[in-house]
Amino acid sequence: MSLDQNKLRRFLSVDSFAVAGASTRRDKYGNKVFRALLESGRKTYPLNPAAGVVEGHAAFAKIADLPATPESLSIVTPPEVTRQVVQDAIAAGVKHIWMQPGAEDAEACQAARQAGLNVIDDGSCILVLLARTRD
Repeated sequence: MSLDQNKLRRFLSVDSFAVAGASTRRDKYGNKVFRALLESGRKTYPLNPAAGVVEGHAAFAKIADLPATPESLSIVTPPEVTRQVVQDAIAAGVKHIWMQPGAEDAEACQAARQAGLNVIDDGSCILVLLARTRD
C-alpha cells in the first residue's frame, strides 16, 4: 500500500496530539513517538494508564481524561488495546488516527473509517516521517 501524502499532511497539520501507549521507557516506540512529536514543537499528551508521568509530562489513562481533545492520535499499543483506544477516540471527537506498525487492528480501522476519521494504517511509521521533515 502506498503512502498517502495528503493523509499524512492532514495528520501533522493540526495543533494538538496524543500518543496512546506513550511509555516511560526510552527504548520503547511509544516513548520515541511521544518525544519525536514534542521535539518537533507539537503540543502532545501522553496516554498511559499505568504511568503518572512520561518524559516530564503528566500522563493520562484515556482520551476522556485529557484537558482538551487532541485532533490527531498516534497509537502504539497492542491490537487488542487499539480497539478500545479507537472507540474512545471516536467518542471524544478525534479527527486523525495513525496506527503505528504493530498496532493495527482490522476492526478498529473499519470503525474509525466508518466514523469518518482520517486513518493511517498502512505500516508507515511517524518516526520516519518526522525524521525526514527535520532534514
